[in-house]
Amino acid sequence: MNSAWQAHKEYSTPLAINTIRWIALNLGRPAARLLLYPITLYYVLFAAKQRRGSQLYLTRIFKRPPSWWQVAKHIHCFSATILDRIYLITGQFAQLDITFPAENMPLHYSKNGIGCLLLGSHLGSFEVLRSYAIKKCPLPVKILMHEGQTPMIMHMLNALNPNIAETIIPHTEGANSLLKVKEAIASGFAVGLLGDRTAGNEHEKTAKCMLLGAEVEIPTAPILIAATLQVPLIVFFGLYRGGNHYEIHFELLSEKITLNRNSRQQDIQYWTQQYASLLEKYCLKQPYNWFNFYDYWQEDDRE
Repeated sequence: MNSAWQAHKEYSTPLAINTIRWIALNLGRPAARLLLYPITLYYVLFAAKQRRGSQLYLTRIFKRPPSWWQVAKHIHCFSATILDRIYLITGQFAQLDITFPAENMPLHYSKNGIGCLLLGSHLGSFEVLRSYAIKKCPLPVKILMHEGQTPMIMHMLNALNPNIAETIIPHTEGANSLLKVKEAIASGFAVGLLGDRTAGNEHEKTAKCMLLGAEVEIPTAPILIAATLQVPLIVFFGLYRGGNHYEIHFELLSEKITLNRNSRQQDIQYWTQQYASLLEKYCLKQPYNWFNFYDYWQEDDRE
């Protein structure tokens, strides 16, 4: 399973994180962005697993091994979105140029008293939508998420704006998380969750889907939740376009997913593959936005 991400340690220290935060908030975004170059160099030179994950992914994108410059560009793109989370969470939207689609699809449902599931991924920045919704757009958002992979970064970001932390629904085993999701949707919330990584739980249900030319395991929980609650399932991407520019994209996967009794597994497979196909579509549009820095396709494991 592609749960190897859980084994990756956080390449940060409290001093480094607090220094970046202080510079970002006191000296401004241009000064803070200068730090991205030594940070990128550090990861390229010393974070072997992350560097290897980038190389494996970019090889699939470009159909050839990437150059060191392309790997560095990939890591720099990720670092830039982490930095911009500080400005998003503190409401400094003037620092960023965020383009919304002509139709704010989840807001359309919310205004009509209908909640929805907002299915994201580690492609681009989910923070763009969550923070923008809180400060600039009357879209009520909750996030169902696993916490703990980058605890120092999460602690720093949540401390900047406690209201952001209040939007989180902790993802736990059992019915408690699903109950909270159901309650939020019944109140007209868009409930966001990430669907491109497995948690490594032996009881987790997954489907084998094709993505960039090979099979990967994709969690089926988003499909099952949408089918159980009978709510719209919208795929979301907040793509970083360089500089200070972000683009938000919505794709309606289905207004109502129905799993037929006689073809339940085939239906689950179909809808999960539809999600994977959208991932591929947007990977090819903005390849450096892919932020799964590990052996996602388990290529090294098969060798």
